[in-house]
Amino acid sequence: MELLKTLARKKKQLIWVAVALAVGLLLKLTLFAPPRVKTTSVEKRELISQVYGNGTVEAKVVVGISSKITGRIVELYADQGERVKRGQLLARLENEDLVHQQQQSEAGLKRSVAGLDVERANLQKAKATLALAEKNAQRFRLLSDKNLVSKLEAEQYETACQVARDEVARGTAAIDAARMEQLAGRAGLGFARSKVADSLIYAPQDGVIITRDLEKGATVTPGMPIFTLADPRTIWVKANVDESQLRGVSIGKKAMIALRSSPGEQLPGQVARLGRQSDRVTEELEVDVAFVEPLKHFRLGEQSDVYIVTETKTDAPSLPAVAVVSKDNKRGVWVVKNGRLLFRVVTIGIEDRRNLTEIVAGLDAGDRVAWAPSAEMAKFREGMQVRAAQ
Repeated sequence: MELLKTLARKKKQLIWVAVALAVGLLLKLTLFAPPRVKTTSVEKRELISQVYGNGTVEAKVVVGISSKITGRIVELYADQGERVKRGQLLARLENEDLVHQQQQSEAGLKRSVAGLDVERANLQKAKATLALAEKNAQRFRLLSDKNLVSKLEAEQYETACQVARDEVARGTAAIDAARMEQLAGRAGLGFARSKVADSLIYAPQDGVIITRDLEKGATVTPGMPIFTLADPRTIWVKANVDESQLRGVSIGKKAMIALRSSPGEQLPGQVARLGRQSDRVTEELEVDVAFVEPLKHFRLGEQSDVYIVTETKTDAPSLPAVAVVSKDNKRGVWVVKNGRLLFRVVTIGIEDRRNLTEIVAGLDAGDRVAWAPSAEMAKFREGMQVRAAQ
């Protein structure tokens, strides 16, 4: 009996020892086991370096269509959102008074033309009278020299000849005055016609009506916009790019444009203009990116994202961006060697926005690089044991 009791006690002890060993092994393999990490190696890929900018859709050419004169709008022939052609009638102002002034100027011009004709006829008459007077004066001068007529009578014809000369001079001056009056009449008529023409508002160029600022019945003054017109061929994105990212950004660089109204769609663009003055507060520079294909439907002021391609490389050695970390102000990766982590400083090249990073130098062929969620990678230490996930 005592032997059986002893064996039972030892059996229980052995069971408890086995359980403790099993629990210890389980804890070692789970709770106290080295963390499991994913590993990757350098692969050659096509990488694209892009600079990000945020901005709005704007038009390079925006024209305010206004009147040269003050007047009341009686008709409007275009509305917001419509496409118009150069020379198309857009609005008409009240112009009855201007038309009457034009008619008055036309009548005045006709009167001056008729007056000029009268003065020309008078001049011709005066020239004929002068010719006759000169002949009479010469004939009576010869007769007076021969004492055939008295000197008094000869002097009378000389006087008549001088009067005829003065009449010709007066007629010539009258014609000059009539011509000046005719020129003034033509100028006045041109002015009156331009005023009538100014009451009709035409499109100065092809474009799209962005806004209609006044309505029928409103009184417009010079410089007050009736319409705002934008040239759809000059639509671009005014993007703001951080100064630290401007390296490689130049006119002609390709870009991709993402509009807020078209999520997931990217439109081809090209850098068209660079600003020359950065914002002193935001430390950003304005970069204008034009659409390769003009937008058929656009909204000025729409939020847009721009990605400017600054560099492209093929067969570039690269790693997932998550595997590259910063440690002591140095960029590097955690290399797995014999189950332990070793921090390796690397030289970074292109950082592709597809979460890929070019590794220029710092890794050997075959090196396995560990990566994990950022919260776990923050706990990585030199020489730390890890398990590579298969």
